[in-house]
Amino acid sequence: MSKKSSKSASSSTIALNKKARHEYFIEDRFEAGLVLEGWEVKSLRAGRVQLTESYVLIRNAEAFLFGAHISPLPTASTHIHPDPVRTRKLLLHSAELAKLIGQVERRGYTLVPLAMYWKRGRAKLEIGLAKGKKAHDKRATEKERDWQREKERVLKSH
Repeated sequence: MSKKSSKSASSSTIALNKKARHEYFIEDRFEAGLVLEGWEVKSLRAGRVQLTESYVLIRNAEAFLFGAHISPLPTASTHIHPDPVRTRKLLLHSAELAKLIGQVERRGYTLVPLAMYWKRGRAKLEIGLAKGKKAHDKRATEKERDWQREKERVLKSH
């Protein structure tokens, strides 16, 4: 039997947090599941999610996503009252949670959501274990990116 053709990465991606890569050094990445309500899944399928102002906190040995904005569809049911920025629980293995708790509490790391995507029909969130960048770090990163772009132009022209 032939394998099912895999979708391209862009079609399975729901939302990206480009601001996180600018604001933080990403040390490690984790994949977490999300506990969602029905209307949220429908909104995700429509691409109505924003991760820019969101963050992840660990409370009582559980991870939660704060500040992610999932806009309800106008066709949502009338008997529910959707809260677009409600706190959503993240599903992680206990070993991953233990590692994250140790890094965040002892070493001063931050947990930031990097991307939201579909995997086997389920919504997943990529979490980054991150250290904050200082202003000079951001300038250096931008300078390095500009240099790489210029180098590509020069190599392409020759």
